[in-house]
Amino acid sequence: MIINVSDVLKKRVEREEFNFILKLSEFSDGGEIVQVIEPMKVTGSVRLLDEQLVLKAHVVGVLKLTCSRCLEKFNYQFDMDFQERLSDKYDNEDDDIIFIDNNKLNLTDIIINNIIISLPIKRLCREDCKGLCQICGTNLNFSDCTCKEEDVDPRLSKLKDFFLLIKEVFING
Repeated sequence: MIINVSDVLKKRVEREEFNFILKLSEFSDGGEIVQVIEPMKVTGSVRLLDEQLVLKAHVVGVLKLTCSRCLEKFNYQFDMDFQERLSDKYDNEDDDIIFIDNNKLNLTDIIINNIIISLPIKRLCREDCKGLCQICGTNLNFSDCTCKEEDVDPRLSKLKDFFLLIKEVFING
């Protein structure tokens, strides 16, 4: 969604308000493709403050994420507010300010970037997710596996053999 902010920059209006539905099917967060389950509801405004534009927005939606433990897909609802500073002067040295070209503001890119920043680092389908068996890959949320949990560091395998030998000597005499 692109909005024209020339009236705000020229002080013809105090603020430019927006209210729209952002229809995306998916976006990339760098590591994975995130599916958008429902169109996102976006409201907000752009106003001039000390020769900089200030964008304030509220976004609500549902995404499909991949659980970090069990790799199952799950729905993630979000309801977020964010604020950005904008300028039409490219010589600005502040990295936090977004440059506006030709008085046009691409809200879609700004919204997606803010959603990506707000996503949890550890994405869990539920707090008590048991994850996958490290040996056979069974999803432990749905079933148990029959793998032995002998996770021995290969550097210590000789020591393990030694303790098994000692155990055998004491049991068998």
